[in-house]
Amino acid sequence: MTGRRITYRTADGKRVPGTWRHAFIRNFDYHLTDLFIYADGLVDCWGLVTLEEFEEKLRSGWVATELPEGARASGHELAAWRFSEPQTWLTPELLLAEIRDTIDQLNGRPDATDRCLAAVDAFLADRTEEKRAAARAAYLAIPETRRHYALGDMDRKDQPLQALVAGPGGRMERPDAVVTRELYDEAVAYFEDRAKWIAERPSRVPADGPATPVAPAIHLYQSYPVKASDDPGTKALRNDYPAPVDIEGVTYPSVAHAYWALSTDDTEARAAITEADTSFTAKDLASRTGRRGGWEQARTAVMAGLLRAKYTQHPALARILLATDDATLVYDDSDSGFWGDNAGRGRNWTGRLLELVRSELHADRAAAPQP
Repeated sequence: MTGRRITYRTADGKRVPGTWRHAFIRNFDYHLTDLFIYADGLVDCWGLVTLEEFEEKLRSGWVATELPEGARASGHELAAWRFSEPQTWLTPELLLAEIRDTIDQLNGRPDATDRCLAAVDAFLADRTEEKRAAARAAYLAIPETRRHYALGDMDRKDQPLQALVAGPGGRMERPDAVVTRELYDEAVAYFEDRAKWIAERPSRVPADGPATPVAPAIHLYQSYPVKASDDPGTKALRNDYPAPVDIEGVTYPSVAHAYWALSTDDTEARAAITEADTSFTAKDLASRTGRRGGWEQARTAVMAGLLRAKYTQHPALARILLATDDATLVYDDSDSGFWGDNAGRGRNWTGRLLELVRSELHADRAAAPQP
């Protein structure tokens, strides 16, 4: 299974998606390394090969599935050792089947498990022995190491599947047991319940609501507003938008002014920053003096407080923020990869904090408790 191990290589200027898995390569000694499998069917086992060539590498033992007692092995620049009572469940046939499954997954095609479950659905719709035999053959075609996970049920594993395809009086693979009528009926009921759950899944909403935003993302592009507007739109969500904020009796022309003023403990510099005619000038003045001690660790909390002040003290701007609903807010900041998203290269902390403050405003509207 590809899981989260996603990589790619470039071929003819195009990205070919891939994944990787651990393996031993036998080149005199046994070397613990990674096999890279790509969607176009090529496998990198210390050199790109086709699937047919990879099978030859398996048969020759270059990609090793047998680990002899006492053989010397190494992990590159990590360690070296000799095998003592080695145990492996891989065979050339099994590893090749797993690789074929992985290539299907990378291409979004049904793999052996998907084909088995489709055969099971066909049997349940028309319960003939011919259809059962086809389902059983499809089950046995799943690489043995993956049969346990065919149903995605970590409690029952694949036992209902084994019982269903074996039928009453048939034998299960694991544990070695005869399928009783009771066990078979339980398996049929399991799959009927599973079919209902799958049918309902598209319309099922998590108890806590959707996991992803419903509204389209909103990009807060860099801008340098000089004066407030009657209809600023989302430009009002920029930190340099001229919306005065009062912090402990001091009024700053914008959140940006306040941020830079509070970043220094130089009294004269702070006054000059506060009085700067633009946020650009405020930042320039701040750059000429040092940051207060621990600023890097404190700055996110300071910015959160400033944004709360801005939208609490300016209800009209709060309405603009609330109008973004639950959209992801993508904030540009050409000078900071910390505060800005910057084409996916930054951390977008301003956007994230705006979403937090927006949620707090929604909570206020809903009279939701906020500990």
